[in-house]
Amino acid sequence: MVKSWPNAVGQVQRKLASILTGPPALAFLPALCLSVFWFGGEGALIVLAALLPVVYLASGSFHTKLMVPRDAVVGVLNRSAFEELTEQIYHRTTDTSRQAATFFLVIEEYEQIIERYGQTAADTVVARAGERVIATLRGDDNVGQMGDARFAICTDPVRHLDLELCIQLAGRLQTAIEEPVSIDGTCVYVSTSIGFCQHSRAPGSCGSDWIEAAAIALREAQRRGPSSIRAFSDQMRQATKARAELREEVVLALESGQIQPWFQPQISTDTGQITGFEALARWTHPERGMISPSEFLPAVEQAGQLERLAEVMIYHSFAALKAWDGAGVSVPQVGVNFAGSELNNPKLVEKIQWELDRFDLTPERLAVEVLETVVASAPDDVITRNINALGKLGCRVDLDDFGTGQASIASIRRFSVSRIKIDRSFVMKADRDPEQQRMISAILTMAERLQVETLAEGVETVGEHVLLAQLGCDHVQGFGIGRPMPFEKTLDWIDRHTAKLEDVPQIMDGKKH
Repeated sequence: MVKSWPNAVGQVQRKLASILTGPPALAFLPALCLSVFWFGGEGALIVLAALLPVVYLASGSFHTKLMVPRDAVVGVLNRSAFEELTEQIYHRTTDTSRQAATFFLVIEEYEQIIERYGQTAADTVVARAGERVIATLRGDDNVGQMGDARFAICTDPVRHLDLELCIQLAGRLQTAIEEPVSIDGTCVYVSTSIGFCQHSRAPGSCGSDWIEAAAIALREAQRRGPSSIRAFSDQMRQATKARAELREEVVLALESGQIQPWFQPQISTDTGQITGFEALARWTHPERGMISPSEFLPAVEQAGQLERLAEVMIYHSFAALKAWDGAGVSVPQVGVNFAGSELNNPKLVEKIQWELDRFDLTPERLAVEVLETVVASAPDDVITRNINALGKLGCRVDLDDFGTGQASIASIRRFSVSRIKIDRSFVMKADRDPEQQRMISAILTMAERLQVETLAEGVETVGEHVLLAQLGCDHVQGFGIGRPMPFEKTLDWIDRHTAKLEDVPQIMDGKKH
């Protein structure tokens, strides 16, 4: 009861304010004065004149009006002013049973604009976006700048504002902002994602919760791709909460051994022999079971644990190599994925050298798998030096997801790439699609000229496997060969695969004629 008392007082105060400042009060005020003077005379009128300001002050009416000066509403407010104004509108909308909505939007290419055109140009783009937002809205709607390239909007309460109207408004805002901005004769194009929350769907009981709901919707829009629009729902809030909990759990999971590598085999198209395994992170949660990499890897990144993940993967991959050696089976190498953040560590080469010495392994047993997008965007900095230093150390360098990024032939030579991994999007249904076959043939021809090995990912059928062997691909990997498996199951898989090789003819004649 004690906690609810201030809320009850606030509700009474807002009700009183709406009554005193509404049209009925203004209409009856002269009649009230005449009635008091008629029945009580001049003294009663003086008392009424003295009491009315006190009543207005008690209701907060003056305060409400002074907090929202007209010239502030029509401009772009700073964050604190916008939040305070939204708080007032939230309660006013609740009290009057009208409808309103908050919107959160972001200019998605802001960092790229800074890198390409400079900070002044980026500031110009943001300023134009703010002007266009204001021009799109009604005069009573409110705009706040919530960051370098983020704006929030709180519409003034109206009688009707349903989901369709909110989507239409978001679309108009998006169209206006995405009009090109001319900077020194150059047209700069941007994309804008928008999230919004209707007052009727707002969680919590205050304006800050309402704004946060729109921000959650914006994050969901960004997850769906550029220029997306999303409306807030309670499922989004639950999903956001779950992701936050996952970020907290992932640190413990890395330290407790819940996250470990599972190994997917890679085989030669010539001999069918195992040429390596790729180490893929898998999380076995004690309560939720297997958690998808697409779900927990972003949590690892958001928690700032990518380097720790790389350490865990390297340790267990090297331990697996030693165990395979001890079991008398031939596994030439293990591929470990390295993201940009790990490759940006100045001490990366020293750490890997130390781990190799610790397990008494030679460098060629490690294949450093680097995404094509990382190679394409890497300038001559720490990432470049690390990749080249690992190559000089003797580690193999695999260019992952080849064909999906923008790596040039020069990049392949610059980073001493040992092997390119053809992305599964080219492999899928290649045995039935002539266009896919032509794409694969072009990549294989280029690789042959550059004397770089090739591996096709995502091989799922015998037909795809046979075609790739005939076209001259060196290695294959995918569910059709073997699914990722924990280390404990790899020895049995190797035994079964070796036994099958004795009964299956080797493909020897289809390569590089």
